Amino acid sequence: MSYVRHVLQPGETIRHESRVHWIVYLPGIALSAAGLIGFGYLAQDGDSPAFRGLLIIALVAGLLSIVSAWFRRWTTEIAVTDRRVIYKRGFIRRRTIEMNMDKVESVDVNQSIPGRILDYGTIIVRGTGAGIEPLTSIDSPIEFRNSVTAK
Repeated sequence: MSYVRHVLQPGETIRHESRVHWIVYLPGIALSAAGLIGFGYLAQDGDSPAFRGLLIIALVAGLLSIVSAWFRRWTTEIAVTDRRVIYKRGFIRRRTIEMNMDKVESVDVNQSIPGRILDYGTIIVRGTGAGIEPLTSIDSPIEFRNSVTAK
């Protein structure tokens, strides 16, 4: 059972659930692709031990980056209910932030040009006295904001 569903109060309903956008895989994919392309080049032009070592490092780093991005996506939950905003990150060492809707002052959305095209961005929920840390690379940030600001 997900953390969000586990902490719902009686009568509380989920308005919107979000997650980390798939764009977090891109650096690992690019690094892995560079390593594979390099191995293709190496097969055609001969063997160079130093270049082969560099390609192995690039490939391993790319695969580790992909696994790390998957784990981040898998262990992060973001939800807006009719009463609060819930953010959970982590697996064994968990960090949760919850803010009651009546304490929310504003919801800031920052999107780059690629973020506008691919529908991801950074969300900052500002509350009275304190705010939630920036939630980066979040899928459908405008829809998230609209779920928070809708009465």
